[in-house]
Amino acid sequence: MNDTDLPDTLDPADDTRLDEDDRLKPEFVTAVLDAVEDGDAEAARALVEPLHPADIADLFELTPEDRRKDLAAAIADLVDADVFAEMNDYVREDLIDALDARQVADIASELDTDDAVAIIEDMEPEDQREVLRAMEPDDRAAIEEALSYPEESAGRLMQRDLVAVPEHWTVGDVLDYLRGDEELTTDFWEIFVVDPGHRPIGTCALSWILRTPRSIPVGDVMKREQTLIPVDMDQEEVALRFQKYALISAAVTDAAGRLVGMITVDDIVHIIQEEAGEDTLRLAGAGDGDINEPIAVTVRTRVAWLIVNLGATILSASVVGLFQGEIARFALLAALMPIVSALGGNAGTQTLAVMVRALATNQLTSSNTLRMLLREFRVAICNGIALAAVGATGSYVLLGHGGLSVVFALAMMINSVVAGLVGVIVPVALDKANVDPAVSSAVFVTTITDVMGFLSFLGLATLWGLGG
Repeated sequence: MNDTDLPDTLDPADDTRLDEDDRLKPEFVTAVLDAVEDGDAEAARALVEPLHPADIADLFELTPEDRRKDLAAAIADLVDADVFAEMNDYVREDLIDALDARQVADIASELDTDDAVAIIEDMEPEDQREVLRAMEPDDRAAIEEALSYPEESAGRLMQRDLVAVPEHWTVGDVLDYLRGDEELTTDFWEIFVVDPGHRPIGTCALSWILRTPRSIPVGDVMKREQTLIPVDMDQEEVALRFQKYALISAAVTDAAGRLVGMITVDDIVHIIQEEAGEDTLRLAGAGDGDINEPIAVTVRTRVAWLIVNLGATILSASVVGLFQGEIARFALLAALMPIVSALGGNAGTQTLAVMVRALATNQLTSSNTLRMLLREFRVAICNGIALAAVGATGSYVLLGHGGLSVVFALAMMINSVVAGLVGVIVPVALDKANVDPAVSSAVFVTTITDVMGFLSFLGLATLWGLGG
């Protein structure tokens, strides 16, 4: 494939680079890598040049790790700051390691502060200091200030480039300021109005400025009600505020209430996606779940979770061991007891997933915890009755033992109720203890439902005399 085989534009109707889902086609990726391998940097560059920075970032993610540096060398002039901003963290870190401090500093200087921080914050301390020393004083000061804030906080997320004007200015003053200052940022949706202490007191949308006579004071057209973001607020809470109040941008303030930056909705989209995926992966014990993550890190994360689950499984097995005599005398118990624990675990996981999401989105608070507990208790009873009816009928049809079917039904009802209760209580208790419920809840819930499932089924069977 050569450059003449490809169109000059990325028209979705006939593009040979992207498929219908805007993903790079395998044959296009292969063509680029073949050109790089053949030493034809010009051909590789011609293929890649029409792509959007986000698509170039995807190209690097789709390239095998051992060939990424060769690709970067072949299309070096196309791998700009915008491409690095769109890159997967692990892929970006791999490429950054191949650059010297001056190159990294140049890239970071072209980015918004939040994107520059994302590149620098994961570097080794010595490399980080070397890059900062290579930056211009103003850029270095902004990055160092951002790095002083906690990870995943508004201070790390915010941009320093914004437009702020005093309340006594007129609309004409603002327009002259916007047109006359070439150092102003070019990407903004609203103007912040501040008092003499640089504390935000209102906002003006650009549309208001453009449609208002020049002589009108800004204080007469600004909106005084605004959502302010504390600089140390967790990024997940920031995202919830943007979602709740339908924000496009918001002012970030320090401990003294002074305006220090702003956060825009394009940053929040990434945070919402990141946090949603993070909770799902944590429930499964899969760590970051990034396919570009180093194998050693993935193994370390997953095996730790599996070892914890192994311990929980051993605890469940010890309960079974208490009834080994009954199981030996009545072997049908062994056929049904895994069903009781498995259904309890599934029911608990359902409730747990709902509660973790409710906690993450602030739907579940101290004011409605009891109501949610009673709600899930009612749901669990209904589920238990349905499972008991179906299970008892099925076991009787297959095994023809009335007493066993009754015990099976009662055990499923008990475990269903237990699953519903612990699915609420465990994540709420962990959240109160400032422990992430997405990380720790699953092992507690599955252990409790397994133990209760075996204990209720085998205990009831013993009381019923099935093993006698």
